[in-house]
Amino acid sequence: MNAIPQKMMGVVLPGNSTVEFREYDVPEPGHAQVLLKVKASSICGSDIRAIYREHLGKGPEAYQGVISGHEPCGQVVKVGPGCRVRREGDRVVMYHISGCGVCEDCMHGYQISCSSKDFRRAYGWQRDGGHGEYLLADEVDCIPLPDELSYVDGAFMACGYGTSWECLERMQVSGKDRLLITGLGPVGLAAAQLGRALGAYEIIGLDLADGRLDLAKELEYKPGVPLVDHVIRSDDDALEAIKFVTGGKGAEVSIDCSGAAPARLLALQGTRQWGRCGLVGEGGKIEFDVSPFLIHEQITLFGSWVTSRKHLSDLAQLLAQRGVHPEATCGRKLPLREAALAYELSDKGQEGKVCIVSD
Repeated sequence: MNAIPQKMMGVVLPGNSTVEFREYDVPEPGHAQVLLKVKASSICGSDIRAIYREHLGKGPEAYQGVISGHEPCGQVVKVGPGCRVRREGDRVVMYHISGCGVCEDCMHGYQISCSSKDFRRAYGWQRDGGHGEYLLADEVDCIPLPDELSYVDGAFMACGYGTSWECLERMQVSGKDRLLITGLGPVGLAAAQLGRALGAYEIIGLDLADGRLDLAKELEYKPGVPLVDHVIRSDDDALEAIKFVTGGKGAEVSIDCSGAAPARLLALQGTRQWGRCGLVGEGGKIEFDVSPFLIHEQITLFGSWVTSRKHLSDLAQLLAQRGVHPEATCGRKLPLREAALAYELSDKGQEGKVCIVSD
């Protein structure tokens, strides 16, 4: 293990679509904490929407001017007193929210839903995140990263893949299902990969961005097997196209990963009778006639937010066992010194997910 320096660089986001570099002391792990050498830390759409462009949060849940990046993955280089499982050299992916640990949701591993705002702190929002050279983490938030997976695989798991995974699992996607995805950004591509891994026999994907449509057409799940069977532009003719490729019935399962009202409605309309529709895209609103679109079609509507620590561990094992690599959806890997470019590319949203990697 290389010697740990005393100083490090980290990125903060002033909220005006710029990146600012600052020098920090490398932190010392306290009780039940570990120090990670950050190997990969990707950029999430919520970072762009709620921090990079402008600071939207309020009160204790707002961005606190800390080192950004809530999708980190790295290697343990030092352990503090009281650590029981993690050791130096361990490869780990982060569950990116710390909770109080004693409320009902925390006890089930869903710190994302911790009922205590005073204790719920997200890496990259209320405590230092992954866009620095080192990261101080609670041992309990560190999930083992299987040897079969890369650090970029692990970074993508931390939030985006966990979000898709939780919703698809709750909707019980299987080999009996067609899967319709509205929004082919990083979370939508994650849904496509995971839908394949769960056995979905046909995948339909929609987006408006040319770059995302082109990427979805190029990507393969396995050699010779497309990631998305039908890539459709999300325009006025999109619903007709969905009905055409599904024999007029729609898909058994749909998931909106865009957060855009028209795409959410399209996901619902593109779901067949007795089907399941999930919403994971953040922000915005949706309005529809409940009787014809939901009640009379007997559709079950799911709202899903991130995942739990246990389910993130399950996801890591599934990806390793199935040989599925989230890194395949990566649009660009850049060193920390090019973080400004990384955020700029993410903001444009025309390519795959952008990841900041160790030099």
